[in-house]
Amino acid sequence: MEQPPKLAIIGGSGLYRMSLLKDAQEIELETPFGKPSAPVLVGALEGQRVAFLARHGIGHTLSPSEVPFRANIYALKALGVERIVSISACGSLRDDYAPGEVVVPDQLFDNTRGRKPSFFEGGLVAHISVANPYCDDLSAKLFQAVQATGATAHFGGALITIEGPRFSTKAESNTFRSWGMSIIGMTTSPEAFLAREAEMCYAVMAHVTDYDVWHTSEEPVTVEMVIEILHRNTQIAQEAVRMLANGLGDERSCACASALASALITDPGHISAEARQRLALLTGKYLK
Repeated sequence: MEQPPKLAIIGGSGLYRMSLLKDAQEIELETPFGKPSAPVLVGALEGQRVAFLARHGIGHTLSPSEVPFRANIYALKALGVERIVSISACGSLRDDYAPGEVVVPDQLFDNTRGRKPSFFEGGLVAHISVANPYCDDLSAKLFQAVQATGATAHFGGALITIEGPRFSTKAESNTFRSWGMSIIGMTTSPEAFLAREAEMCYAVMAHVTDYDVWHTSEEPVTVEMVIEILHRNTQIAQEAVRMLANGLGDERSCACASALASALITDPGHISAEARQRLALLTGKYLK
């Protein structure tokens, strides 16, 4: 029996396949939260089993607001994935994070409006701790892997997630800058929070494609601008993932694997059989 993929890559705009995966097979999954964005590709990379999921679907048919985030994370959990690297396009909100460069952020601000932010509803409540929303250990390893490609990389900064699919107004962009945000994107929330609820490590490889709309000496962001940078950076992303997979190791030393241990608040005697079954993959080890 083949080992489950311990690492998953969620590809964003411009990265819809991982060409480095060997002997890849497509796996169709159903979850209590619907179907994931696309079939999950599972193959071999540097002797490791790695999964790949196209966040926006095959052919980029899903807007940020339409991405089935809960189904995506649940499906990867069901496959045995323990670590997730999100590859995302982002706009820069500071001069020193330039287009073409890569950022591994260490903080997250959720400015979305219409998304289901949690697995826990319908009679089972959990209050997960996300003071540090990304896995410190995985983020550090990811940053080292990006640096090893020779790309200009930055560690740290707050990523603000907006609802999209439209880009920001200048008033919004300047407000986000005044709040101390470093980069801006459309998909990291609630993905990071759901990964924490599922006790999975999560880190972001954010590719800076533009200066949003605040930079007076640069053109406002366009789709063409985003795709041009992403196509240029595809090799960086894939090479960084290859290096990460090679040096990741089997054991996790972080606290992500036990994130739910102190988060469940509902009296077990009041949890319905339906709720227990729906979330058994996440809570089974705590609700005997």
